[in-house]
Amino acid sequence: MIGSNQQFGALGEKLAAKYLKEQGYKILKMNYKNKLGEIDIIASDKKEIVFVEVKTRSVSPYLSGQYAVDKRKQFHIMRTASYYLDVTKCDLQPRFDIIEVEVERTTGQMKKINHIKNAFSQTENYARF
Repeated sequence: MIGSNQQFGALGEKLAAKYLKEQGYKILKMNYKNKLGEIDIIASDKKEIVFVEVKTRSVSPYLSGQYAVDKRKQFHIMRTASYYLDVTKCDLQPRFDIIEVEVERTTGQMKKINHIKNAFSQTENYARF
């Protein structure tokens, strides 16, 4: 049995990173934090730098993690990513993905993973940081 929500979320992030590696992505950072926020996974597929928000959910036919990434959350992720790009001097095109991970809470077993590429994009001008 997975105890806390924090442990449950960390398991989902670990499973998402494993999935990305299997798909050929290079994991650059896990749980990247700066003064503006946090990004669960930063990865690269050689053409793009991918900022990934992971949503871990118990097995449920009614709940979709992508709906938890509202406009406010997207704004914070994009600002955090913008700051990361400024300090790392990365020339790759950014992309924002969501990975939904369904996990059986009692066993910790992954049931399903859903990778939503280009889940959202910057449509407004944001301050760089």
